[in-house]
Amino acid sequence: MRRMVFIAASLISMILVVPSLFVVFMNHDEDASSVQEVVVSQTEKAYAAHEKKEEPTKEEETAINIHVYRSNLEKIETVSLESYVAGVVASEMPASYAPEALKAQALSARTIIIDRLLNKKGDQKLPKGADVTDTVSHQVYKNQEELQEQWGQDFSAYWQKVTDAVKATENQLLTYEGKPIMAAFFSTSNGYTENAKDYWESDLPYLRSVESAWDQSSPRYTKEVTIPIKKFEELLGVSLPQDGSVGTIVSRTDSGRVEKVEVNDHIFTGRELREMLSLDSTDFNWYIHGKEVVIQTKGWGHGIGLSQFGANAMALEGKTYEEIVKHYYTGVEVTEAKPFLQSLSSQ
Repeated sequence: MRRMVFIAASLISMILVVPSLFVVFMNHDEDASSVQEVVVSQTEKAYAAHEKKEEPTKEEETAINIHVYRSNLEKIETVSLESYVAGVVASEMPASYAPEALKAQALSARTIIIDRLLNKKGDQKLPKGADVTDTVSHQVYKNQEELQEQWGQDFSAYWQKVTDAVKATENQLLTYEGKPIMAAFFSTSNGYTENAKDYWESDLPYLRSVESAWDQSSPRYTKEVTIPIKKFEELLGVSLPQDGSVGTIVSRTDSGRVEKVEVNDHIFTGRELREMLSLDSTDFNWYIHGKEVVIQTKGWGHGIGLSQFGANAMALEGKTYEEIVKHYYTGVEVTEAKPFLQSLSSQ
């Protein structure tokens, strides 16, 4: 009987004690697991911090800032390369254009600024510390605040299109024989782009005249302006012939634009006349009507490189941005920008 009581007491004791031990062991395992997780987490963080310090990310390796002189504000605004490219694309090309056209514009904009920085293409008129202005002298640039004011309720949609195009071409630029090109662009051609040598007098092999028939549908394909004869003579510093003519177009370039003009024994280039008379392009005809000179132009811009209207038309036909840029820039390649950016970072 005593033996039975002892056994019963032992069983009761085990029933009471074992669960307690089980709970203690379980709590101990959970605590150990938590401690282990904390230690691993701290170790990983420390390792990550060390790695970040010792091995910069790709973005850090090629981080380039652009110092833009804001003409109206008369101050320098510093932005990242890709933010600058987005601001240029949004300012230079209608955001309503097709995505592939916007991508082509992004490639051109990025190539131009990288080429400028690599080749130290400084401008003596630039304030100290500035890389570019925000005007057509370099590339037109506006920030998000300015674009929001310009686009109003369309800002979100347009800005998304622009940044998507920039992101899709990130780390890309245009090269010819391994070097970034002068990726010129303009609004609308007269049906053909212009040879660089016929306008700038610089024979760049990738800026050759190519067909761009799409531009004939542009709202700026043709334009007519009238200038009072007296004003016309003042602008050119000449007197018009007494025979009632304006002058003689002596020659035209391969693309049909005016090369040279004679006005009462004075010789002008087509570019000089475009700039002096503020004409849309160098493809023009003119005549006297009453007391005014009537000038009819074809195209809008200098005509060299990528036609923006043509790029959009090609995109709407299903062409990719690579096909677009290779049409307008002869013999170029779409190349990784990273090596050029690393070169700039090390300077």
